[in-house]
Amino acid sequence: MANKIGTVGIIGLGRMGRCMVKGLLETQTLKKSDLLFTTKHLETAAQIEQELEIKACKTNSELIEKSDIIVIAVKPQNISEVLDEVGKKISKGQTIVSIVASISTSLIESKLPKGVAVIRAMPNTPAFVGAGMIAWCNGSKALEKDWERAQTLFQPLGKVARVDEKHMDAVTGLSGCGPAYLYVVLESLTDAGIKVGLPRELATQLAGQTVLGAARMLLDTGRHPAALKDEVTTPAGCTIDGLLELEEGKLRVTLIKAVVQATKRAKTLAKQVKL
Repeated sequence: MANKIGTVGIIGLGRMGRCMVKGLLETQTLKKSDLLFTTKHLETAAQIEQELEIKACKTNSELIEKSDIIVIAVKPQNISEVLDEVGKKISKGQTIVSIVASISTSLIESKLPKGVAVIRAMPNTPAFVGAGMIAWCNGSKALEKDWERAQTLFQPLGKVARVDEKHMDAVTGLSGCGPAYLYVVLESLTDAGIKVGLPRELATQLAGQTVLGAARMLLDTGRHPAALKDEVTTPAGCTIDGLLELEEGKLRVTLIKAVVQATKRAKTLAKQVKL
């Protein structure tokens, strides 16, 4: 497959960056020679080079010189340092893709030469198995070619949704943090299965496939989750008793509060970063 997007350089190759690399290589979107990365620690860089067989650059400046797309994958508290170091070295023909939580495209653009395109995205960890949810938005200078570049990067990782930037903090609170909430649910369902006598391996399989199947039903049918819930809930049956326990335990309101609180934190995080 021909490479339509050029060389991709990833600054701060952590877990999400590795998800991206894995997806791009497995789908043959890019060759190993099309991918570059940097990381703070030489030992980590050597491990990644051996594991993924992609090349580490010694400096961020070297990476920028050799890349058509620059993915910024550092923690929010480190983005100011990175942009101070290399922001002015980025040229108009390059595309910046930021997967840094909470940091707006306008803040990033303020540290770059005029006209540089910025795409902001929020992937989540199921991207590691090709089942991620990636929401993304464009900066003021992003053109169609920049969107196409970003879409090529993210499509191998799962579902992609283009959103208004005003929704990105809420995306962080829901799909960015959401896998952690669901792992708590899965852990609880598994433990419940063990409590009622199931072997752990079987309980884990039952819980995991049940959540996977329910999500597939929701997405494939497009029906409201309440309607799908009602189809499982027969009069005087087992499900209604279980649902009553969930309501008494305030599972619904607790999950809503979790998303709201995480969204608030995403907004606060951006204010703490000085660019």
